[in-house]
Amino acid sequence: MIKNLGQPDRILRLVAGIVAAVIAWLYGGGWPVLGPVLWVVATILILTAAFATCPAYRLFGLSTCPLKKK
Repeated sequence: MIKNLGQPDRILRLVAGIVAAVIAWLYGGGWPVLGPVLWVVATILILTAAFATCPAYRLFGLSTCPLKKK
């Protein structure tokens, strides 16, 4: 996998994923549809942050990863 996420993007995704997971855990039972959707969103955000790659960025040719010096 080619890394296409820079450090700020990874941190933002990790924080957003943790927030989504906490909201899903705390309030997921009261929202029968939104709870599972938040779990899926949290999982995707955390995994993309962990692997530093985003399939959507790749699809559109985007990258927030800094260029390597030669």
